[in-house]
Amino acid sequence: MSAASVSAEDLAALAKLDTPSICNGLEMIDAKYRTQFWTQEPLLCAFPELPSMVGFACTATLRSTQPGGPGREKRLKYYEYLTTVPAPRVVLIQDLDGARAGFGAFWGEVNSTIHQALGCLGVVTSGGVRDLHAVAPGFQFLAARLTPSHAYADIVDFGKEVNVSGMVVKSGDLVHADRHGAAVIPVDKVKELLKAIALIAKREAAIMATCRKPGFTVDALKKIFAEVEQYH
Repeated sequence: MSAASVSAEDLAALAKLDTPSICNGLEMIDAKYRTQFWTQEPLLCAFPELPSMVGFACTATLRSTQPGGPGREKRLKYYEYLTTVPAPRVVLIQDLDGARAGFGAFWGEVNSTIHQALGCLGVVTSGGVRDLHAVAPGFQFLAARLTPSHAYADIVDFGKEVNVSGMVVKSGDLVHADRHGAAVIPVDKVKELLKAIALIAKREAAIMATCRKPGFTVDALKKIFAEVEQYH
């Protein structure tokens, strides 16, 4: 199935959820999602007050530690590539500088403004970001670190599979991200995922209601656990 199979209504429903809820639902669908397809290394969320991002992945790699990068022509081709991915878009950029990842920032006032104008909601990157005071309003940064300089930051390649903070993602994948991190959602599982999340929410609500009753006991907890079968 392709991005076109995901309806606007489904995207809106996903956008109302947080990323931990997405991961809970994916785990219910298939146990493999307990250990993969989500960011597993720490990321800084620059704007935790912003809503969740849900969009199709625009992928790229970058370096910032050495001069002599691909240059303006490659970057313009990268911007053109962004427009080939269905909207809404979320940018996923892997920093290739190893232990020095995040040395320089590709992301700041200018690139957030350019990317927002090209239909991108934000970026998830294992690299660095800066200019937090001047980022395009509503554009989200999830990044490995803050850094004051762009150094030699530039795009190396784009449109290919990347690994961002332990999450493997391909161009066009459906991605959900918020202050906690990001996860890849298989497009053929969206409706099943929404149903699973609704079931989990119902189970958790029953448990919480039991815990808040006067005279709560472990026996009461055992009883509600038996009733809901499982809550994850």
